[in-house]
Amino acid sequence: MKKTAKIIGGILVIMFLSGGALHVSGTYTLQNMVIAYSMPSHGWEPDRAVPPPNYADQKSWAALPSTEDLSDKSPAGLTAAENTPVDVFFIHPTGFLNGKDWNSHLEMDSRTEENTQWMMINQASAFNGCCAVYAPRYRQATYLRYFSDDATIIPKSMGLAYSDVERAFDYFIEYHSKGRPFILASHSQGTAHAERLMKARIDGTLLADRMVVAYLIGNVISNDFIGSLTTVKACETETDTRCIIHWVTYGENPTPQARHKNLLCTNPLNWQRDGTRAEADAHQGAITPSGEFARKPWGDDSAAGTVFGPLAAPTPNVTWAECRDGLLTVADFTGTPLAAADLGGKNYHGLDFPLFYMDIRLNAVQRVRAYMASH
Repeated sequence: MKKTAKIIGGILVIMFLSGGALHVSGTYTLQNMVIAYSMPSHGWEPDRAVPPPNYADQKSWAALPSTEDLSDKSPAGLTAAENTPVDVFFIHPTGFLNGKDWNSHLEMDSRTEENTQWMMINQASAFNGCCAVYAPRYRQATYLRYFSDDATIIPKSMGLAYSDVERAFDYFIEYHSKGRPFILASHSQGTAHAERLMKARIDGTLLADRMVVAYLIGNVISNDFIGSLTTVKACETETDTRCIIHWVTYGENPTPQARHKNLLCTNPLNWQRDGTRAEADAHQGAITPSGEFARKPWGDDSAAGTVFGPLAAPTPNVTWAECRDGLLTVADFTGTPLAAADLGGKNYHGLDFPLFYMDIRLNAVQRVRAYMASH
C-alpha cells in the first residue's frame, strides 16, 4: 500500500514535469507500471557515481558570462544587461527523471542536459536583466528518489548532489565573483541545496554582506529555518537586501502537501512577507516556456533533440496573489491550460517561476539598485 501511494504521487509529479502529458483517466495501472519499470534496480552505491565536476572547466557550467548560452536569452522586447556589477549563482531544479541511477551521470547528449538547458532559458534568464549568470551542472538526484522504500536513498542522493553545489559555489566565490556582490537563486531541488548552502557558507560570514538577496523558490523554506539564521533574515519589502525570498504556489481553496506548513511566504506581486492580496493589475508578467521539457523516465537518457526557440513577450495581469497560511495563493486555474501544472490539491509547483517571471526579473533589478546605493 505504501509503495502504491508513492507511485500514485509520482504520477502526479511526472504529470507536472511533463506539462500534463500523462493524464489520470480513472485508473493508475499504466502509470504505476511506468514508475515501477523506471525505478533504479539497485541501491545507492557510491562507486556508481561518476567523478565530481571540475569547476575550473567551463563544461561544468550550464551558464557562464564568458559563454553564449541559453541564460542569455530574454523575452521579446527585453535585453540582457551588460557590464553589470553583480553576479547570480543559480541552482537549477530537477531535470533528471531517469531511473538509470540515483544521481545524474552528467552526460551532455541526454534528456537530462536538455532539461538543464530548459531551466537556463526559462528560469535562470530571469536574472540576466540585473546580473551575470553562473549556473553549475551537478550530479543532481533523480526525481524517482521520492518513490523508493529505502529511507537512505533521499539523503544519500541529495548529499552527493549538494557536495557538487557547495564546491561550485566555493569555486564561484574564489575565482569568478572575486569580491563582487551576488544573488543566490534556485528552484525546487535547487532550493533544497541552496538552503544547506545558506547555512554552511553564507549566514554568519562575510559573504552575508555581499549577498544582495536570495530567491529560494518552490521548496520548504520554513519560518523555523529563518529563525535559526544569525545574520540573514527574511525579506519584508520590495527593496530589502541581504535577505531571503520564498514561496510555494497554490490555487485558491487548495489541499496542501503535509510538508507545506509554517513556510516563509513572500508575495511576488507586492514583495511583502506574508503579503496581503495584490490584484492582477500588479502582476508584471508570465512567460510561456521555450522548448519542451524532456519527460520520458524509462529507458536510456539519450537526447530528445529539443529545440529552444525565442522567448515570447510576457503576459501581464494573469493572476492576483496572496499569502495564506504560508502558501502563495493565486487564482484557481481549473479548466484553463495552466491547470496542467497542478500536482494535485491545486499545487502549482510548475508555475512558481514562469507565472512570476517578470515580477522576479524587475524586482532583481530593483534590489540590485538598492544594494549598490547602500554600498
